[in-house]
Parts: sequence; structure tokens; C-alpha cells
Amino acid sequence: MVRVALVTCADGPDVAEDRDLPVLVRALNAAGAEASAEVWDDGRVDWAGFDLAVIRSTWDYSWRAAEFTAWAERCGALTRLANPAEVVRWNTDKRYLADLAAAGVPVVETRYLAPGEFVELPDGIEFVVKPASGAGARFAARYTPDEHDTAVRHVRRLHDDGFTAMVQPYVRAIDSGGERALQFFGGKPLHASRKGPVLAPGTPYDRRKTAHPGLTDWTPTADELSVAEAALSAVPGAPELLYARVDLVDGDDGRPRVMELELVEPNLFLWLHPESLPVVAERIIEAAGR
Repeated sequence: MVRVALVTCADGPDVAEDRDLPVLVRALNAAGAEASAEVWDDGRVDWAGFDLAVIRSTWDYSWRAAEFTAWAERCGALTRLANPAEVVRWNTDKRYLADLAAAGVPVVETRYLAPGEFVELPDGIEFVVKPASGAGARFAARYTPDEHDTAVRHVRRLHDDGFTAMVQPYVRAIDSGGERALQFFGGKPLHASRKGPVLAPGTPYDRRKTAHPGLTDWTPTADELSVAEAALSAVPGAPELLYARVDLVDGDDGRPRVMELELVEPNLFLWLHPESLPVVAERIIEAAGR
């Protein structure tokens, strides 16, 4: 019998509930594995006692990125970690979008402002500021051209906290077409969903947002699948990925672009796609038995 750890984080006021976690634990146990949910920074966990550790809802990692990536390295040395530690390290810093763009993958145009750099913001357009290490729209905000002073204070707050800031044009198509999340598991398409806009005008960057508003089922187009697969193929070293989520939006030309490539702890939305639960359980057990 294989032993599987589904890796999560401790409960907290700023941590969302993982609706899938208990359901997936039960499905794995019913399918013949010995599965349990384990907190990533709990020093009592014997990671070497598992055949596979699957990162699931470590949704506090983005403000402790160095500590989390160090844990991933340690865990990966003791057991098989999915996704691998080198993928975790690369994907926790959203400067990976520049790597994807260099590989020819269409992405949302992004500039990065590291601490100490001059704060230059776009003129004449709506834009978004967010940290290069972030999740759930934490410390992200949308600005109009006449809100530069507020946006500069936002960037400086990120810099004071040690974060590189990302600046992107606000993608207007999100307001009409939403953002699509294409899920892959075991290297194959699993399911897809669409959500509405997260960043409302005038919402302060430090206010908690609803990360997945109006989530619905979605059937991806051929163009969306093509862009998603190109993004996965461009991950450095072409590592084996147990899971992946590619978040897409439409550019001004109507073609899909990568907003984010989620390879660390993407929400699978199994509660929206219950038909995918046995597939996920089967592929986790297969990975644990290798």
C-alpha cells in the first residue's frame, strides 16, 4: 500500500478553506492508498515515511517563499515531491513570465520593479500592481491613470516588505470574457473553469479579495489548449509535472495569453468538477507507486 501526503498549511484568518482536501483524502484511501493531509511547516511530520508528497493547499507560502522553497528542497530529498522542488523554486517567483515570453509563449505584458529601482508606471492606461511572489490576489490592485500617487505608495510598500513589484496593463477582456483556468493532471488535460474579474476599481491593495468570483465550468478552445501546452513545454528542464493549472485571458487581439502558470499549489476546483476526482486519485496513486 502506498503512503501519500497531501500537503497543506495551518488554518488562519487569511487562509482560504480547501474544499477539495478532505474529499481527496477519502478518495485516495478508498482507492487503496494510505493518505493523509499534512501541514508543510509542521516539524513533527516524517516526510521520509511517505512514498509521495503532493503539494495541495499551502496557501500561506507566498509571504514565506524562502522558507517554503527551503522546505521543498528538504522534503524532496526525503521522498518524491510533486511538483519537484526545482519547479517550486522557479514558479514561486512570477518573473517566470519573462522566461515564458522568451520562449515564445504569449503572456500578459509585464514589467518588474525590484526594491531600490526607480518606480516608473504606465501613462494613459489602467494598470495592475502586484507582488512577484503572491497568491489569491493578495496585495494586488487595479489603478486608473490618475491614481499614480496611490500606485507608487503601493509599490513602495511592496519594496519595504522585500518584494519585487509586477506592473501589468489591466486586461480589459477580463471584464467580459473572464479568466480561464485549464487544469492538467498526469500530463493530460483534466478540466477547465472560468471566473469573473477579481480586481474591482478603487479596491485597496491590502483589502482581502475573492480569488475566484463567479466560478463556472468551461470548455477550452483549441487556441487555449495550444497556448497552455506551449507554456507547460517551456518550463525549464522539461520536468515531469503531476499537476498544473494555466490561467489565460484574452489580449486586445482576442487571442489567449498566459496570466499565470500555477505549478505549486493550484486550487483544483474538484467541487466544481466531481467527475475528475477518481482520475486525480488514480494518477496520484500511479505516481506514488513509481
